[in-house]
Amino acid sequence: MSKTLHIGVFCKPKPAISKDLLSDMTRWLREKGCEVLMDGETADIIGENSALKKNEIPSRSQFIIVLGGDGTLLSVCHLTHTFDVPILAVNLGSLGFLTEVSLEELYPMLEKILKDDYAIEQRMLLRAALKRDGAEVEEFFVLNDVVINKSVLARVVDLEVHVDAQYMTSYRADGLIISTPTGSTAYSLSAGGPIIHPSMEALVLSPICPFTLTNRSILVPDKSLIQVRLTTENENVRITIDGQQGCDMAIGDVLEITKADTTVTLIKAPGKNYYQTLRKKLHWGRPAPRQTPEDKI
Repeated sequence: MSKTLHIGVFCKPKPAISKDLLSDMTRWLREKGCEVLMDGETADIIGENSALKKNEIPSRSQFIIVLGGDGTLLSVCHLTHTFDVPILAVNLGSLGFLTEVSLEELYPMLEKILKDDYAIEQRMLLRAALKRDGAEVEEFFVLNDVVINKSVLARVVDLEVHVDAQYMTSYRADGLIISTPTGSTAYSLSAGGPIIHPSMEALVLSPICPFTLTNRSILVPDKSLIQVRLTTENENVRITIDGQQGCDMAIGDVLEITKADTTVTLIKAPGKNYYQTLRKKLHWGRPAPRQTPEDKI
């Protein structure tokens, strides 16, 4: 290898498999002449020390390995999107639409990556900006979804929605989900939203338990400017980004959502496609359980 590859590694610490897997993979990469970059939390899993901070790793890496589930990947994507660094997402959990590489496929995939023999796909990001009294007070970048919802003790939330400066509707609901195609299989799906292929250029707005039953999910073009205003006084409304980051929303606040200028770059697992992932994760096409005489009673 003519030049040393710098590989960033982020690992979910909880699964029992993490320590052995991270130790073996780190040793394997170093034997191949690669330099492994880890933050202190990841390095501590295998008893190593690192002075690197999480946000320092993307700018120094040629590609990044994420060992964990979709939640781990989402947190890493918030750090990497401005650097356009490819991410290999390895699934240590059970349900993962983004972390599609299995443990059995890890080393064959790494061999291909070291030979520069791999394909990538770009996933859309959203930019969400909270405005208060006309001034921007918060900014987030979103891979899956933006959720506006009430706390357990809060009342129904009243939200006024404009799309491209045109009034669309007002929701009385437990909340509202604005999702990317990537996030259409997350919270939006649970709220009755459609599954959208990640290559499509659209966003979906899905109300959560709407007061009016005719309020349904709606698709809008990805180039749209979506503005959501909180119109009732409620001290328990919160904006949540990808199920991780968030901030409070006050009466009169406007959340503006647009397509971001940056994307997330994922390394594709060979021999897999989106429909195969859907069948596996959502258990499509499986025969109905066989009935026993007791079931018929």
